Formats: sequence, structure tokens, C-alpha cells
Amino acid sequence: MLQILATAIISFIVAFLAIPVIILVAEKKKLFDIPDERKLHTHTIASLGGIGVFIGLTFALLLSVNFQQSPEFQYFIAALLLMFFIGLKDDIIALSAFKKFVVQIIAAGLVIHLGGIRIESLYGLAGIYDISPVYGLALSYIILILIINAFNLIDGVDGLAGSLGILSTSLLGTYFYMAGMMPYALLAFSLSAALMAFLIFNFHPAKIFMGDCGSLTVGLICGILVLKFINVAANPTSPFPIESSVALGIAVILVPLVDTVRVFAIRILKGRSPFFPDRNHVHHLLLDHGFNHSGVTTICVAANILFIVWVYFCRSLGNTPLVIGLFFICYVILGALFYTLPRRKLVIQRQIISSLQEKKPASKVIDLSTKKELGNEKVKG
Repeated sequence: MLQILATAIISFIVAFLAIPVIILVAEKKKLFDIPDERKLHTHTIASLGGIGVFIGLTFALLLSVNFQQSPEFQYFIAALLLMFFIGLKDDIIALSAFKKFVVQIIAAGLVIHLGGIRIESLYGLAGIYDISPVYGLALSYIILILIINAFNLIDGVDGLAGSLGILSTSLLGTYFYMAGMMPYALLAFSLSAALMAFLIFNFHPAKIFMGDCGSLTVGLICGILVLKFINVAANPTSPFPIESSVALGIAVILVPLVDTVRVFAIRILKGRSPFFPDRNHVHHLLLDHGFNHSGVTTICVAANILFIVWVYFCRSLGNTPLVIGLFFICYVILGALFYTLPRRKLVIQRQIISSLQEKKPASKVIDLSTKKELGNEKVKG
């Protein structure tokens, strides 16, 4: 426990000291996130907060993790470097979604093939247990890339992605500590502490954003932890087995996961790329209902906690009913949010446009000889 506490403190202090320097450098070098019609902020803000998170996380891991005892961690850090630098480049020089996707596949390959983090069974989900290695590898790629993008896409409101990241990593870190898997506990709590330091500067009104370099980093680590948790907790011979580990693993990252699946599905059904940006995320729906940034973050985190508690206490029901229940309840709530959106803004905008069209400036006709204004009837005559 002392090692975890020391590692978390180091991660927090390094991130906390790094972020003000990053803000200062971003201001001097004009490295800002420029507002547009899709973004929620109205003035330029630095979007490189993920650098501080990455530095704190990596520094703490290099000091605390024994790579000889946990050789897979060298591949985790290699994948982490890829995610961080491709995100950093996208924050500074916009990259195409295709290039980011290719790098995500490479990073996922390092984690899955060299790090050994993969799905080998569905543990009774939909009545399926053991699956062939080919399907297991394909499913591992899909799940890991989906989780990476889930945290990338949920990063749209001050404090939201960081708070959800802390929730996920702190819970998973607690499990790994209780299961005696110290390296994974260190990984989880190092990220939690770095995110806590980041949130000091990111709560509304934010002084800095996480950026892609931060959200991709959080997504990758959460993906590794969730897949590892599912495999370990589902094993009856593990030090700390938990029933319905698949459903509980999904519940830990439920809000970003459900939102991403929904948004991707809508974009694909409309014939667009799943990576095409829009204003259709759950935080946009809540903002349109009148909640502020803090309110949106509180609602999303509280909802995620409630779902985790529900799944844990109902874990005896099995993976299939719980997973179906999770997605069904979430999409009913999201559907209700969408169909109850206030139309007031649209109506007012139309009224303003109509009034502007009606109130055209009246032209004046003046007789140059008398310098007097002529009436309309005289002009027509």
C-alpha cells in the first residue's frame, strides 16, 4: 500500500508542477484550441494538458514498476508513447482520422500481441465461452480501439473525461491491489493521480484542455486495465474472482463506451465516417437541456457510479442479462434526452431572421433642387 501511495504522490506532484509550465509555453507559442461552431468554449485555451498527465504517469511508472518481473509493461509504455505523440501532433497540427486510426491499430497490436492483453473467452456472454484465437484477436482489437476512441470523444466538457478516467482507474486499481497484482495497481493509481492534478486546472472554467495527447493516453490505459480485469476476475482460480466480470468491466467505462457506440452507429447509418465530428454526444444533449459544464460532469459521473453499483450487487444474474440491461437503460435515457430537447433556441433564431428580413431599411428619395424628401406616391408617379 505504501508503494502505491508513494507512486501516486509522485505522479500527482510531477503533473501538478508540469501543467502550469505547459500553459505558459502554450500562451507564448500561441498553441491554442481555436473555438469554432462545434466547440463549446468561446476563447482560445491551451489543449496540451495531456502532456502533464503523460509526464506524471510515465515518470511514476518508470520509478515503481519492475520491468523484469512484469516484462509486458515495456510494450504498454511503447504503445503509450505512440498514442501520446500521435495525439500531440494532432493537437498541434491537425491529422486525418485515417492516420490516427492506423497508429491506434499499431498501438493495439503492441498491447495485444506483445503485452498479452487479449480476449480469450466471452465468459458466458450471449451463451458463448471459449472462442477461437482468430476471433479473440479480432475482438481484442475492436474493444481496445473502441475504448481508446471512447475517452477521446467524451472529452468535450470541462472535467468530464478526467473525472470518468479517475473513476475507472481508481476502481480497477483497487481491484488489482486486492488481487495482489501490484504492477497493474500502480499503473491505475499513477494515472488517477496524474488526472487529479490535471483536473485542478481543467474544472470549469478550464485553464487548459486535455487534448488528444491526454484523452488517447487515458483511453489506452483504461482499455488495458479493463481487458486485464475481465480476464483475471472471470477466472475462478484468481486471487479475487468476481461474477459477471464482463458486465462489470463494461459498467466501469459505461458512459464513454455507450456514447461512442451510439455516435458511431448514427454516423455510419447517415453514410458518414464514424470519426466525422458532430454535436451529438451525451454532453451536448445535456448542455442543450440547460446544464452547465459542472452539472454535465456531475450527472455523467454519478450515472456511471450508479450503473457500477447496480451491476456489482446484481452480478449473480450473469453477464448477458446485465449487459443487455445496461445498454437498454442507457439508450432509453439517451433517447428521452434527445426527444425532449428544447426547441426554443431554434424558434427564436427563426423569429430573429424573419424580423430582420421584414425590417429592411426604408430608402429615401430627395429632390435635389428643393432638398426635400419625396413621398412614395410622387416617386411612383
